Amino acid sequence: MNLLLSVPTGVLVDERVVKVVAEADFGSFAMLPRHADVVALLVPGLLAYHTEDGEEVFVAVDHGVMVKTGAQVRAACQRAVVAGALGNAEAVMRERFAQRSEQQKRVRSALIQLESQVLQNVAELRR
Repeated sequence: MNLLLSVPTGVLVDERVVKVVAEADFGSFAMLPRHADVVALLVPGLLAYHTEDGEEVFVAVDHGVMVKTGAQVRAACQRAVVAGALGNAEAVMRERFAQRSEQQKRVRSALIQLESQVLQNVAELRR
């Protein structure tokens, strides 16, 4: 099979694989070359794949979608980080995703303040 994992900035993984294991909204699942075609909504967690050389690689992923059609497995995620070995995966995931979560909190806070100011201005105009 060919695994293609994309993020908004480009292609993160494009590799020949023999197995893909991921987590979806319905639980963990595996895909092998002769499995039926499937579409799954990925949840934050680990995606693992086995290369043709027998290497197991872990990728920390955020929400996304995965589609298997024939020998093509395509996934698209908002955020993903190749962690390599399992021991590195959790640390990489926490570090990278925590940075992004902090940025999102600041953006949400700014939007709430902006919304509050707009509502105050509208209320003053109605007086």
